[in-house]
Amino acid sequence: MPKYSTIFRKFLISYLIILVIPSIAGYVSYRTSISVTQSISIENSVTLLQRSQDILERRMVEVEGFTRQLALNPDLNKLMNEQKKGDIVNVYGIWSMVRQVTPFSQTNDFLQNYFIYLNNYDVIFTQGSAYFRPEHYYQNFHYNDLTLAEWKETVLDKTHRSEIMPLSSFTSNAKQSSVVTYMQSLPLDSFSGSSPATVVVMIDEENISSLLAGVEDRYGGWAHISDAQGNTVGLRGISEENAKLLSSDSRLIQDKVSQFYNNDLVITIHSEKNGWTYRAGIPKQVLMENANQIKHITWLVTGIALLLGLLAGLLLSYRNSAPMNRLLTVMKEQFGKDGFTGRNEYDFLQGNISSIITSNRHLETELKRQLPLVRDGFLKRLIAGEFHTTEEITAAAVQADTRFDTNEGYVGILQINGYSGMDNVEILNELYAARLILKKALIDLDSQLHMTDLGSDRIVTIITTMEGEYGIEAAKLRMSHILEKLSDIAYREYKISVTAAFGDAFTTILDVSHSYEQAKQTIEYAEFNSKKSFVWFTDSRLETATYYYPMDIEQRLISTIRAGDSDEAKRMVHSVMNINMENKQLSIEMKQQLIGELKGTLLKLLDQKTFMESDLLHALKNQIIGIQASNPMAAIQEEIIEIVEALCSVINSKKNHAHIQTVEEIKRFIAEAYSDSEMTLYRIAERVERPEKYISQLFKEVTDINVSDYLEMIRIEQASSLLRTNAYTVDEIAARVGYNSSHSFRRAFKRVMGVAPSSYRQSIEV
Repeated sequence: MPKYSTIFRKFLISYLIILVIPSIAGYVSYRTSISVTQSISIENSVTLLQRSQDILERRMVEVEGFTRQLALNPDLNKLMNEQKKGDIVNVYGIWSMVRQVTPFSQTNDFLQNYFIYLNNYDVIFTQGSAYFRPEHYYQNFHYNDLTLAEWKETVLDKTHRSEIMPLSSFTSNAKQSSVVTYMQSLPLDSFSGSSPATVVVMIDEENISSLLAGVEDRYGGWAHISDAQGNTVGLRGISEENAKLLSSDSRLIQDKVSQFYNNDLVITIHSEKNGWTYRAGIPKQVLMENANQIKHITWLVTGIALLLGLLAGLLLSYRNSAPMNRLLTVMKEQFGKDGFTGRNEYDFLQGNISSIITSNRHLETELKRQLPLVRDGFLKRLIAGEFHTTEEITAAAVQADTRFDTNEGYVGILQINGYSGMDNVEILNELYAARLILKKALIDLDSQLHMTDLGSDRIVTIITTMEGEYGIEAAKLRMSHILEKLSDIAYREYKISVTAAFGDAFTTILDVSHSYEQAKQTIEYAEFNSKKSFVWFTDSRLETATYYYPMDIEQRLISTIRAGDSDEAKRMVHSVMNINMENKQLSIEMKQQLIGELKGTLLKLLDQKTFMESDLLHALKNQIIGIQASNPMAAIQEEIIEIVEALCSVINSKKNHAHIQTVEEIKRFIAEAYSDSEMTLYRIAERVERPEKYISQLFKEVTDINVSDYLEMIRIEQASSLLRTNAYTVDEIAARVGYNSSHSFRRAFKRVMGVAPSSYRQSIEV
């Protein structure tokens, strides 16, 4: 039994209840299905008999229509009303009528055998033949139970109005059959005595019975048709004696459409057109065949489903309770007696998880409260030049929730006038309030400004060009308008006087620190030498014969090379050289000093441990020393850039080597522990002592594959090796290569290899 057996039992009981409810519903559905299937079978049988009835009655209507067409035939009317003169017979007229009536036998199988008797000529003609003596016709076609005289008296000499003679034995050209006879005198208004002509249609009993074949062929049953007097018209699958016994049995309700009688379903339909009775019998076992099949399948499926459901309930109960048991164990280990204790395990988990969520939300609130400090720290690092790459700045900006519209702009310093040298508490509080007022006013004037405090009486502000503005001058003009409004508002409403100083424009975010250094120089100039409230670096710059290579640029160049960013380092070298070549007319002494400073910067870098361990140390040192100040500035620039590229390549090579070592360590750990189903990115990071996000990104950059995909690939490779042997089943292999379930293993194997594990093993065996 599991340690926490109550959780297992609760899950199992829940699954059993879920299993029982559909089982009950299935039983009700089963009973309903049996009943509906039985009623549908009965309904189908009734429909089949009704269809046979409809077809038979339509055929009889066609026969009646045939006699009506003959009654309207002018040639026949003329022929049957002619007066016979001696032995003269209208042979042509009879021949013409024979030709006219012959096609009718082609359209209806009920009209295969018929004749027309002309009383005036005592002639019988059929399709294709004419008999000038009825006796000759009788010799070939006659009823077995009627003599010639009886036949003449009953059929030829009587007047008939759509009369039907019951089923009778008949001889047709020495061939025995049973026929139902339809008789109609012409013209149709003949009432008594002999009529001018008589149409007689002999319908073969086989043609009638064929309409009832569906009952016998489909169900193995029988069918019987009788007229209003109870005489048999047609039957199939039953003898005439048994049909009459059935009709006279008192146990059979004559007017009931469907009823069970002697293990047969007896269907009875009474025709309203001619009074005939259509009766069919279908064996009950055949009728219930579908229902019995449903019953057997239902019981079989239900039994299997209950068994599988019970096994699934046991498996799922264990599978779902096991993680909760592990979670409970961890919770109790972590919280111990200090944790929340409830009535049951769920209360325990709920209470402690709620406590974790509350703590997490409290931490999240604290982080949001600290966001202004994080943003302020980011801006201070940015103006101090502590970032070495653009990617580093971008990541820090995202963390601080700070966004720059573009990479171009100005850095300025706003100084509150009148507080120089005053450091008591009241003054500091007053300055704090003044800074808040100025920052709020600036935000109201332009929400895209970025600001941070500098000491007690200064504010550093960063303004960038906005999307849609044309050139850096647009940002300068916008800042001038903002400063004018700020000065007016601050002095008019709060009597605060400010001085603003701005450095040259920066064209990349990395140049923000340089623009800030220029702003510092400008504010010092404005403090002593300018009467303006707003001073730009270009206004304070004095023409000088010295070279341009400020300390902040040197420090940034050193930091950039140490970071391995060759593009940014080359850009900085280009910038320094261009300023000195284009904007300044350097003397030979100043040129030598500039080149010496640049060489000194590069030589300082060689003292770093990274370069000391490099094989290129002496070559680089000699190359730096070999730079001649007498060479043209363009050539010197190319030499310095070549050295910068070499220094950055050394740094990047060291980095790549360290990265490769870390990746190899990750690969070794995965190769050792791939079979552990608890293998996670956290455990890998713990092993190599690096953050999770760092190793995830590093592994992707070096190998061009994610850590999780590499782990899956190793597992699938090991599984493929095991599948080549028959030592383990697929489920055992799934467990051995680190998968919690065989289903997830099969899915992963098919995704990587393109085939299922079992198919892969079969292909290897083949």
